[in-house]
Amino acid sequence: MTPDYKQIYSDILQEKFPDKWVDAEIINKLNTLNSALDVLKFNKLIFGEPESMIGFNNQRLRSYDEESILKILRYQKQNGLSNLQISNDFKISRNTITKWKSIFKI
Repeated sequence: MTPDYKQIYSDILQEKFPDKWVDAEIINKLNTLNSALDVLKFNKLIFGEPESMIGFNNQRLRSYDEESILKILRYQKQNGLSNLQISNDFKISRNTITKWKSIFKI
């Protein structure tokens, strides 16, 4: 069972960022939160880029569903990116990318 991201972020927006609650782009993206990748993009939209140490600690706690992993790997293949480039884009370890490729045979 997946968390209700729409409800979680609605509560956060109403309590901490009421000024962003009226932004049409944010509301549209809130209604389309389906995968872990969507949640990460939405989180960046609301909170911005984390400071380096905070971002490092948050990265360690991330988990990705199969759909998100496949989207990342397809994006890499379509754009001809190396593991280093894709790991920098998504802030994922190169070893993780390699592991995903071996698991999903891409």
